[in-house]
Amino acid sequence: MKVKRKLIRIDEDLCNGCGQCVPSCAEGALRIIDGKARLVAERFCDGLGACLGECPTGALRVVEVETEDFDPEAVAAHLTEQGRPVPGHMPRPEELRLERPASRPAGGCPGSRVVSMTPCQAANQPRTMAAAPAVQAGPRGSALSHWPVQIRLVPPHAPFLKDADLLVTADCAPAAYPSLHADFLPGRVLLLGCPKFDDAAAYEDKFTAIFQTNVPRSVTVLEMEVPCCSGLSRIVLSAMRRAGIAAPLEKVVIGLDGRVLGRQPLAA
Repeated sequence: MKVKRKLIRIDEDLCNGCGQCVPSCAEGALRIIDGKARLVAERFCDGLGACLGECPTGALRVVEVETEDFDPEAVAAHLTEQGRPVPGHMPRPEELRLERPASRPAGGCPGSRVVSMTPCQAANQPRTMAAAPAVQAGPRGSALSHWPVQIRLVPPHAPFLKDADLLVTADCAPAAYPSLHADFLPGRVLLLGCPKFDDAAAYEDKFTAIFQTNVPRSVTVLEMEVPCCSGLSRIVLSAMRRAGIAAPLEKVVIGLDGRVLGRQPLAA
C-alpha cells in the first residue's frame, strides 16, 4: 500500500561512497553499493533523517513522497538476518496518532492543562515518603516553571512561551544528565519529546506554530549521542526557517555516561 510520508533521498552526484551514513541508520536501510550509498528498501527507512548529519558532502536529504509504508516487522527481520541488534519497539505511523476517545470530556486530559509555576525548592521536596529526610538534605530542587512539558501537549499560545528562552530536550536526556535542573533548566522553558518514536512532521508543525506565535529569545536543544536522537535539532531548525524567524540556537550533545560531549551553534 502506498502512503505519503518522508523518506531519505540520495544525490549520487554528491555521494562519494564514504559510508559514514550507514552505521547511523539504526534500521539498516542504507548500504554502499557500487561505490554509492543506496536505500536497501524504502520500507526500511523511517524518514527521520538520523543519517543526514553524518554525510560530509550533503548528498542526503529528506523528501516527502508517495511510497511503501515503513514496516517495522520487515526491519526487524532484516536486522536479524544481518546479525545486527533490533531496536526497541518501532511504532507504525498509525501508532503515533493520538486519538481522543469519544467518551473523554471536551476539556481533554487534565494533565495537559496549562500551568505556570514559580520554582520553589521547598515546595518541590517530598514530605510524606519515608526517604524524605535524605532527599530534603539535598541542595537542589526543581527548576520547572510550567506544565505541560511534552512537545505534543504544549499549545503554541501558552503564556509561558512568550519571550522565552526555550530548552528543547530529548526525553532521555534528563535521565542521562542528572544535573539538568541545575545546569540547563533555570530561566528556561522546557519542551520535551522523542524524535524517534513520535511523529517528526507533527513536531515540526508544532514548533513552526510556536515560533509564529512567539519569537523566543533563544533556543537550546539537548540531544543524546545516539543517532536516532540527532533529528531533534534539525526539526527545530527547520521550524524556525518555516516560521521566518531568527533566534540564537545551540545544540548540546549529551553522552550516555552523562557528560556534555559538545556544543554547537546552529544558524537559522
